[in-house]
Amino acid sequence: MIDLHAVRADTPACHRGVFLDSAGSSLPPVQVLDEVIGHLRREAEVGGYRAFDERLADLEAGYGLLASLLGCEPDEVAFTDSATRSWLALFDAVPLAAGDRVLVTEVEYAGNAIPLLRRAAEVGATVSPVPSSPGGEVDVAALRSMLDERVKLVSLVHVPTNGGLVNPVAPVVSAAHEVGALVLLDACQSVGQVPLDAAALGVDLVSGTGRKWLRGPRGTGFLVVRRDVLPRLRPRQVDMRSGTWTSPEEYRLRSDARVFELWESSVADRLGLLAAVRYALSLGMDAIAAAVRERASYLRAGLSSVPGVTVHDLGTERCGIVSFTVEGRTPAEVEAHLAWHQVTVTVSGATSTQYDMTRRALPEVVRASPHYFVSPAQLDEAVAALRPG
Repeated sequence: MIDLHAVRADTPACHRGVFLDSAGSSLPPVQVLDEVIGHLRREAEVGGYRAFDERLADLEAGYGLLASLLGCEPDEVAFTDSATRSWLALFDAVPLAAGDRVLVTEVEYAGNAIPLLRRAAEVGATVSPVPSSPGGEVDVAALRSMLDERVKLVSLVHVPTNGGLVNPVAPVVSAAHEVGALVLLDACQSVGQVPLDAAALGVDLVSGTGRKWLRGPRGTGFLVVRRDVLPRLRPRQVDMRSGTWTSPEEYRLRSDARVFELWESSVADRLGLLAAVRYALSLGMDAIAAAVRERASYLRAGLSSVPGVTVHDLGTERCGIVSFTVEGRTPAEVEAHLAWHQVTVTVSGATSTQYDMTRRALPEVVRASPHYFVSPAQLDEAVAALRPG
């Protein structure tokens, strides 16, 4: 069980208003803030290279730390500067040719869909959405009916940007592997609020970020590449971190996931990310997941009790993202109204997830995402701010 008093003490900003945007960019605990600022100060004292050398052992240990969180091996982990960079690096490395097919879910995210559609058009491949089940998750039976040997990749969004459902992973992986397709799991909205065991799920590729539910700094990301999948990939953006220039005419790429890393990175931010991972592991992912689900369920119930408010979350299994609309007000107006009451939410629109929002005829929704440091009393405040009168 999460010690609410302790985690709120570690998050001073959570006492200034009701923060419901951990699906956007969460509030870091003081342990993360101290690590980032401390290293920046050290760089100012001795220079970036020497400061880096002083923390080399900590940075190297970070691969094992992240592997513990994600259920994989340290050599299957790489660090990047964002979830987008991670996803693009992995996707660009998957060989695609004319006639190949890529399957996506109906909750595919714009940041993935745009490069998917562009590259498919360039090489003559196709991108097809798999229908959703009545509950909103990917329909695994429909997926199986669409799979054949031409399918090279299944792009699976674990948790969508605009609602609280959690997509099944293991059955999608099992079905895709029957035809030799790879599965790329977008865990941008799940890592840090939903336990993830890449090995147990059998997923091939994973991308994620530090700034959301992990409560790390912006500008941090990571990826996982299953060891036996790496030989099938063709990394396209490589440099002297990704490989070694062995002679004037030859080079050798790394044989682990770090082939996807670039030489230049923010050491301070990476150390902050590792502090965030340690913080999450110290609380326990099962405890975090339970607390986040409880907060979101409590908020959904409160919102559903307000006249004119409609909650739009789908899914049999739900997580910490709560989406809703208010009759007679646009989501932007609701966002501004709540901000006046010191409640932070955001708006999710159709341009972020066209398949799903078009299918449900929802141009926009208000998105609230309470983390474990938000108290029930604060959730009551948010709901009260929406009540008429």
